Amino acid sequence: MAQLIVRKIEDEVVKELKQRAGQHGHSAEEEHRAILRKVLLGSGQSAAGMSFEEYLGSMPDVGEDADFSRIEGSIRDVDLTD
Repeated sequence: MAQLIVRKIEDEVVKELKQRAGQHGHSAEEEHRAILRKVLLGSGQSAAGMSFEEYLGSMPDVGEDADFSRIEGSIRDVDLTD
């Protein structure tokens, strides 16, 4: 594989890269690769190529836990026999 050296990167960019890497549980170098893959090749890894942790980390934050709680009285029995 090829190597890529990027020089003269703003301190704020490096800080954000390291922060994102920490949130995803990997190195800044791997985060850099993931960003390049996503931007240049499309969506990046398929779900099949991701670890479970990476898959969960890729899900958007779409609300509070309470938004997904069960509504009392809404559960009903379902007959799954023919």
